[in-house]
Amino acid sequence: MKFMLEIFNLFIISLFLGFIFTLFIKKLFYKIKVLDNPKKYNKKRKPIPYSTGIIFFILFFILSYFYIEHNQKLYLIWWFGLIITIISFFDDLYKVSAKKRLIIQIIIWAIIGITSIKIGYITNIFGWIIDLKTYFINIFDFKIFIIPVIFTIFWYVFIFNSVNWTDWISGNTSGLSIISFFILFLLWLILFNKDDYEWWIKNAIFIMKMTTILVWILIPYWYFEVREKILMWDSGTMFLGFMLATIAIISGWKIATVLVVFGIYIVDTIYVILSRLSSWQNPLKWDTNHLHHRLLKLWLSKKEVLYLIYFLSFIFGLTALFLNKIGKIIVFIIIVFIVIFINKIAEKIYLKK
Repeated sequence: MKFMLEIFNLFIISLFLGFIFTLFIKKLFYKIKVLDNPKKYNKKRKPIPYSTGIIFFILFFILSYFYIEHNQKLYLIWWFGLIITIISFFDDLYKVSAKKRLIIQIIIWAIIGITSIKIGYITNIFGWIIDLKTYFINIFDFKIFIIPVIFTIFWYVFIFNSVNWTDWISGNTSGLSIISFFILFLLWLILFNKDDYEWWIKNAIFIMKMTTILVWILIPYWYFEVREKILMWDSGTMFLGFMLATIAIISGWKIATVLVVFGIYIVDTIYVILSRLSSWQNPLKWDTNHLHHRLLKLWLSKKEVLYLIYFLSFIFGLTALFLNKIGKIIVFIIIVFIVIFINKIAEKIYLKK
């Protein structure tokens, strides 16, 4: 009861500060002229503040500092979250090339994988645990586990870009992130009372408080973003991608759950990358072949596209809470078929024009 009261208080303060900080950054960026160029994207509206996603890290740091028990994991999230937000903010302002961004990402995730947060094992559909820490090298008595580092780099880069590529329709990234963090909160709320092991309880509280903060600071932001009053850009998408990938790892490697709840855009990322490679194009280059672009080609409005993606992500996320590993794999296969079906239909309609 005491813990749930803490969660309720955290929800209230996160919602309040999220609203205040969103209004503040909106007014501040108007004042200092950090505004986008709508003509560049063929949008008929006035310039609005961009890179306002910088407030996510600021709010998370303030709230977690006062409401979450300090430990090594939290300190690492603060440091890496700060680095990612600063780099992404300057990327928004000065436009770093896709290749340079990828190199920077790999370096950061390699450091994370070597020093702290890493994927140390995976489980297969039969429940067997596969230890990834078999091969390592020693550097001055410091062990570097080769396979976990490679897996960790791949996981972060993959989730980063999957989240980042959702940010073309205003409200898409923030809405999907709200759903994803809420599903992870519900997952640990269900698991909370299943074990009385001290580490398990502490980790559950740690994750539920983090996801509570993230959900409720995002809701006021989403309200303004979906109405195109502000733009998130990389300073927000990269931090959200970092938090989603990190929480999946420190949740006891709940990677399958994240794959299901964020599955639509994970599959879309794979599909787009393979399509680009098959056409001998740069797989990192921005284009208009993502799922939301193709849904728009099916004569859906932006709001209809948003609500369809929200609905599918929420439904798939809910199923992930109650399914075993085989069930999650089946759901993921269904997501693959849905994404491919939508893409193929959109391609046919586009070619007929």
